[in-house]
Amino acid sequence: MPNNLESLLALILIAALALLSRRLPKRPSQRKLPPGPRPWPIIGNMNLLGSSPHRSLHSLSQKYGDLMLIKLGTSIVLVASSAEMAEQFLKVHDANFATRPALAAGKYTAYNYSDMTWAPYGPYWRQARKIFSEVLNTKSLEFFKPIRVEEGRSFLSRLHALSGKPVVLREHLSHYTLSNISRMVLSNKCFSEEEEEDGRHNSIFKLGELQAMLDEGFLLNGVINIGDWIPWLSFLDLQGYVKRMKELYKKLDMFNEFVINDHEARRAAENDFFTFKDAVDMLLEMAKNPNLEVKMTRDCIKGLLQLGLKLVQTTLANLLHGFDMRLVEGMGPQDICLEELYGLTVHPKESLEIIMEPKLAPHLY
Repeated sequence: MPNNLESLLALILIAALALLSRRLPKRPSQRKLPPGPRPWPIIGNMNLLGSSPHRSLHSLSQKYGDLMLIKLGTSIVLVASSAEMAEQFLKVHDANFATRPALAAGKYTAYNYSDMTWAPYGPYWRQARKIFSEVLNTKSLEFFKPIRVEEGRSFLSRLHALSGKPVVLREHLSHYTLSNISRMVLSNKCFSEEEEEDGRHNSIFKLGELQAMLDEGFLLNGVINIGDWIPWLSFLDLQGYVKRMKELYKKLDMFNEFVINDHEARRAAENDFFTFKDAVDMLLEMAKNPNLEVKMTRDCIKGLLQLGLKLVQTTLANLLHGFDMRLVEGMGPQDICLEELYGLTVHPKESLEIIMEPKLAPHLY
């Protein structure tokens, strides 16, 4: 109840200040700025961003053009809405726009901006990029090709076994992706798929738990958190996002510690016979390099390790080629939920069940 009361008082205060500020005289701007909607005091144009900000921004760009200026709270934001404008930001002037804003997600879910997604552009970011280019280069990806082939066949075999039955495809894609990434980056599957006879699991997380953590991470890394854009309201955590970020951090840190400790233990046990098996082994070795421009702390290693878990591979080509798909009995296209959950990635709010029917020879599955 106290939190609700504080939130209500904060909103009342914002409304009062906004109404008051609109009555105050404003000095005309001397700069020629891109077009955009007129901002409100305090909140700027945050009122124009609905539950799907990408759709809201697209709608606004239809009115104001490919380069649009909006204001989110106290921050001025440029929005590029065409390939030509995106090239200006990502290629022509990339160094000027390489640093992301220091938002709460980077602080609480990425070890204080330690992964490449959130790290400010500078010596550490360039060093992290160089490390990843060495760890996940063409040669290493070719080395891991047998893993991708094996996991791909297992994936198709699982779907073939479910032919004619309702399937939530996203769950199977998640299974495939996690299996692939965990074996390439971590050398083994760092999650349990089923319980052992005594009821325990052979890892600290089950598959569903690890997938839920990653889903939560993608969502929280892309949300519009009011406290980021109106800093003097951040202590209220009006939407509860920061609380969720802190809870997620505890789980991610437990997982990352498990992975690092497991690799360090194997290295100590093998001693002189130790050989690199995965990306984590290489990352831990590079972190010991005394000639690094920026010293790699344990949190830095964890931050870069998380980036490996964000790598996503798709198998849509295999799916479209190997199966026919149809909706479950009694469901038509008009019944499909088109609502989306917005985050670092966007996916349907409600999972869709479909019927998979193989169209290739059985031995190919």
